[in-house]
Parts: sequence; C-alpha cells; structure tokens
Amino acid sequence: MSPLDRKLLRDLHRVRGQALAIAVVIALGVLLLVMMDGLVNSLEDSKRAYYQRYRLAEVFAPVKRAPRQLLEQIAALPGVAAVEGRISGGALIDLPGVAVPVRAQAVSLPDLRPPRLNAVHLVAGRHLDPTRRDEILLLKGFAEARGLSPGDQLQVNLNGARRSLRIVGLAQAPEFLYAVAPGELAPDDARFAVLWMNEEALAAAFDLDGAFNQALLALSREARLAEVLEGLERLLAPYGSSGAFGLADQLSNRFISEEIEGLKASRRVVPPIFLGVAAFLLYIVISRMIQAEREQIGLLKAFGYSSAAVGLHYAKFVLCIAVAGALLGCLCGVLAGRSLVDVYLAYYKFPFLLFRVDPGVFITGLAVSVLVASAGGLLVLRRVFALTPAAAMRPPAPADYSRSARLGRTLLRLLDQPSRMVLRRLLRQPGRTLTAACGIGAGMALSVAMLSLMSAFERSLELSFSVIDRSDATVSFIEPLSDKTLLELGRMAGVIEVEPFRSVPVMLRHGRHSYRGAISGLVGQPRLNRAVDARMQGIYVRADGLILSEALAQILHIQPGQRLTVEVREGRRPHLQLPVAGIAQTLLGAPAYLELGALNRALREPGRVSGAYLRVDSLQGEPLYRALKDMPAVAGVSLRSEARAAFKKLLDSGAGAIRYIMAAIAAVITFGIVYNSARIAFAERARDLASLRVLGFTRGETAFVLLGELALITLLGLPLGALLGYYLTEAVAVGFSTDLYRIPLLLVPQSYGSAALAVLAAAVISGWLVKRDIDRLELVSALKTQE
Repeated sequence: MSPLDRKLLRDLHRVRGQALAIAVVIALGVLLLVMMDGLVNSLEDSKRAYYQRYRLAEVFAPVKRAPRQLLEQIAALPGVAAVEGRISGGALIDLPGVAVPVRAQAVSLPDLRPPRLNAVHLVAGRHLDPTRRDEILLLKGFAEARGLSPGDQLQVNLNGARRSLRIVGLAQAPEFLYAVAPGELAPDDARFAVLWMNEEALAAAFDLDGAFNQALLALSREARLAEVLEGLERLLAPYGSSGAFGLADQLSNRFISEEIEGLKASRRVVPPIFLGVAAFLLYIVISRMIQAEREQIGLLKAFGYSSAAVGLHYAKFVLCIAVAGALLGCLCGVLAGRSLVDVYLAYYKFPFLLFRVDPGVFITGLAVSVLVASAGGLLVLRRVFALTPAAAMRPPAPADYSRSARLGRTLLRLLDQPSRMVLRRLLRQPGRTLTAACGIGAGMALSVAMLSLMSAFERSLELSFSVIDRSDATVSFIEPLSDKTLLELGRMAGVIEVEPFRSVPVMLRHGRHSYRGAISGLVGQPRLNRAVDARMQGIYVRADGLILSEALAQILHIQPGQRLTVEVREGRRPHLQLPVAGIAQTLLGAPAYLELGALNRALREPGRVSGAYLRVDSLQGEPLYRALKDMPAVAGVSLRSEARAAFKKLLDSGAGAIRYIMAAIAAVITFGIVYNSARIAFAERARDLASLRVLGFTRGETAFVLLGELALITLLGLPLGALLGYYLTEAVAVGFSTDLYRIPLLLVPQSYGSAALAVLAAAVISGWLVKRDIDRLELVSALKTQE
C-alpha cells in the first residue's frame, strides 16, 4: 500500500463522523431516486403483464340493448382483432346488520367457454357451473372486507328483483384493479362489489335474452382507435349507444394510470430537489474539509508528489464517501421500494407485483453522487494547487479586516471577550457565515416542505368533506327521474334537507384537448355540495355557462369566456356549445358545473334529476337507509363519513404514503447538515480553541466561542429556511397533484414551527457532541502541525 493510500485510510478514520454524515446525505437522495423509479417500473410492468395475460379489452362500448347478431358486423370492422359481447348492470347487496345498501356491478361470463376478452383470475373456490343460475364469483377485495368466502349466500337486488345467490369462488380482474363505485373517486373494498354470473342467468335478470349491453373489442396492431370508434358508433347508434371509448378512458385503468403518472411527476420533481440540496451542502462541507488540508497538500508537493498525484489522492477520498453513500442509497432504495410494493399490492388488486429497478438508475445515482461530492473538492483543490509548496505549507496570510464591520462601543461594553470573538468572526467572514446559514436553511426548507405537504393532504381532506361537501348522504337513481321524486325523499322520516343534482356523462373538447367526464347539474345556490372559489367561498352556479374546476380548465387549456364543445353520452346525445363562465377550486376530481334547470333545458329533458344530497337526522339515519335500500329506483346510497374514510385511506396509500418516507428523510438530512456544520467548524478551529485554553480560557469559555458561533448561524438559517421552504413546498405540491386529487399550497404555521424546532434540536444535540470533543481536546496534539 502506497503512503498516500495509508494517509487516505487515516484521514477517513479521523473524519469518520463527518464522512458518515456526508454519505448518509448522499444515500438519502439516491434512496428516493431508486425507490420511486422502482415503483414506477413495477406498476407499469405488472399492469402490462396483467392486461396481456387476462386479455383486457382495448375498446369498451356500452349500449342500451343490441342483438347478438350485431357482434359479427362489429368483428368485420377494420382493425378489430376480437369481439366479446356481455351483460353488465348495477346491483345492490343487502348484508345482515348493515343499514346502507352496498353497491355492486354484475358482469356476465360465457356459459360454455372462457371469455375471449376480460378474463378473470380465480383466487379461491371454483368456476361457475353453466347449469346453475344462482352461482356467482365475488370480487376478492370485497369478500375479504366483509368476511365472505365460497359457500356463503348473498341477498342481491338485480334490476329491482331480490335474489339469493351463492358464492362459489373469489376472483380478481384487470378491469377492476381500482374497484370504485360509479360516481365516486376513492375505492372502498367494503362498499363496492363485483359479481360475475353466467350469461344466461344475468340476461334473464336484466331482460336481455339474445342481446348484450356492452361490447368489448381487441384491436390489431395496425388499427387506428379513432376510426374503430367511429365505425362502432355507426353500428351501435340505433341501439342506444352511450359512447364507445378506449382503454385510456376505462375507469380502473384511468385511475391506475393517473397514479403512475403522479409517481412519475413526483420522481421528476422530488428526488432532484433532495439531490440538489445535497449537492449544495456537500459542496460546502467538502470544500471546507479540503481547505483545512492546505498545509498537508503543500507538504506532499514539497516531498515530490505531483499535483495530479495529490489530486488523485483527494479524489479517492471523495469517491470513497460518495460511492459508499450511493451504494447505501441503492440498497436502502430497493428495500424501501419493496416495502411500498406491499402497500400497492394491498390497495390495488394486482394478483402479483414484482419490484424492478432499471439498472440505469443505479448508474445515474452513482454518477450524480460522485459529481456532487467532487464538485466542492475540485474547486478548492484548483486554488490550492496554484500555490507553490512553500506558500501552501504556510498558514494563509491574515485577512485584512480594516474594512469589515466593527463592533460599536456599546456592544464592546456589554459583551464579554468570548462573545466579542464570536461576533467578530461572523462579521469578518460574511461569505462563510452566509454559506453556513444557507446550508442550515436548506435543511430546514426540506423539513418545511415535507411537513407542509402532510398538512396539505389533511387540509384537502377537510376542505373536500367539510367545506365543499356538507351533505350527510348521497342518493343515486338507476336513471334520471322526475323531480317529483324529491318530494318523496323529503317526506321520509329523518330527512332534514334535500338538494337535487343531475350527472350527465359527456366528452368535453376544446381545440385539440379533450376530457371524458361528466357535467354536474346543481341548484343555483347549492348548500350541501358546492362549487367554491380560491377563498373557499360558495360560487353561484350559473345558467349561462359552465363552471369548470381548475384542474379541468388546465387539462382543456381553456379560460372563462371561451366556448367548449360538449358531446353528451346519454339520451339523444346532443352536441352542445357552452361558454365557460368561471373557474372553481376543487381538490377532488375534475368536475364541471351547470345550473340544473339550464342543463335539463339544453338536454330537452325538463324536471329530471340523477339523485339528491341529503342532510339527515343522525338519530334516524339507520331506519332511513334501510327504507332507501328497499326503493327499486335507488342505485346506491353513499355516506359522506364512509367516503371521507375511503379517501383518507387513498391519501395514506400509494403515492401519498411516500410523503411519510420523505418526511423522515428530510429530518435525517436536517440533522446531518447541522451536525456536519458543527464538526467542520470544530475541525477548522481546533488549533485556535487549544490556543485559547493555553491563554487561560476555561473549558466553558472555549466551547462558547465555537458553539456561540454555531448558535448564531443556526438562528440566521431559520428565516432563510422559512423562505426557501415556501418555494420547495410549492414544487413538491405540484409534483404530488394528479387529476384525481389536488394538493393545495398551504402556509401552515405549525409546519414552520416544527421544522424550526427540529433544526434547533439538531443544533443542541450537535453542540453537545462537539462540546464533548472540545472538553477532551489534547492541547499539545492540537497545537502541532499534522504532517
């Protein structure tokens, strides 16, 4: 081993505390990069494999009632590779001891053959017996949430008729990865079920013998989706088509794709922020460490070592720390990603989910770590190498402080000698003081951003279910009914207030931009479910134009005053040209609002409602929900409390769960920054502190000179951290927002206070650790020049 390599090992051992802290900062940045890349790859690969293995359709075409002979004409369309006609409809499940009816979707399976498209994955039990009409396969998630298993009986309301059905198997399917009830945004295994039945049995239940109400298509490679949809619309239009759509607009796929896109956006925003902060901090730390080695560099050059040899020596020093941090980050990133995969597997209904990291990410993490760690060292080495050996071996010439800020006479009288020494050092080296304060401020900013993000998630939940939605329950009808139905609801025991709504499926188009969604028809001044502005004040829903959510306006690239093409997907399916009257702030989904009467007039269907928001007497809630369960026209009842719990679970799972990991990482980085600052300051001033002890300063006074400087720099870093934290919070909030939910930019005083307390606690702990080293300082060794 060469002398320089032995010196390298001694140096690493001597600064092991600082080296470990730097490696941890690097590791945490790389951890985020590897973990988020692995999650994105895992979800995309698993989704692709699941779709292919179980032949998920690429086109879905709902229709009122079409004869099965039409399937041959559909199969003959250019670009169509396979066709499957099936029956699908809504159902209600009556569970013992549960007042609120559970919504379900009933789906047919061919009697005598496997389905060509949209096959199911059998998890437990057996497949359906084609000779039995009372058998069903049940969605695994719902069965587990309700404690059901093969052999149990279910009371199900199918098309207004109550039937007793027997569970023979539990299943999963790629079209129900994100199993959510129609009209809701958050999945809840206990509140939504999927039932698979024999085709003949379900056709009899929905009066569709010899017919289908949904066509599934697979496309050939050369097919053009737009042309297939156009041809499909021509064939299905006479039979009450609701508008064919591609896989991109299928509900489950849309949600899981948005989750993946949200992760991608977070991957583009969040890891670079952490690595950027790490780069800045490491530049400060490593440059100061190498500057402290000035005399040793001069001595090495005096012994004949070339600048290249000395540079390689310090490059190895940096590489050892950087590579160790990067490898630790890669390992921890894989472990963290694997643990989060289990969260996704429990929440999304994948039968398998394998964690895979792109090897290129490991190379990227390693390269970025090395570049970040090397930047500070190379800049300082360049300045040191410019000196001759004799000049480098001498201590730097004393700085000229004649033009620096001076302490006033009042301060000189009030402060003792150690305090004056602290202030003079800070004032005479403003660049170093500002740099150190910025480093601590950057660490605090990470904590502010993560704590604010966690508060923003909770705030969005509170605003959505307390300020925007103030109803107790939402009743949905099977089809739009006369508004006279509202009188019947209002007369039911326990109903305090009724507010109607109508939901119309539409395709919204503005230029090249489009969005498949729905228009919500509300009363002019809604009270129970409102559109609100940026100040969370209710907006008057207008009859002369649409009120779009901010997220939807961004998707369509449209401003108030511009006109929007609305293609209605039900009834006579008119095409409307409606102006945009305003923009609303919504945190869930991307809705569009129009005054209820105006919506019905545009559709030429006066006095129609899709459902109602209810305010309910809590003491009479259970009898009311039981009564609603027995109404044939009711498609489902949703309680706000259950919807809130489901959405909270959504925010705490998937991409939302990553915020807890990032908060922990930010806390560790913050401590590492403050500790590094303290250790570097001690390493730089060890000789000065020993000199003070020799001159007669006590241990406490000597420690005060160093720790007082650290305390003032920490206090200077707090306002810088608060300012930088605001912009980091904005960047992270944008990275986490998706079409499903928006994370508001909030200035939460508690977040700033908690982050400041974390920085102060880190400073106290770091000061205590450094104080121990000062007390154990060997004066003779510290005063010697290291050679």
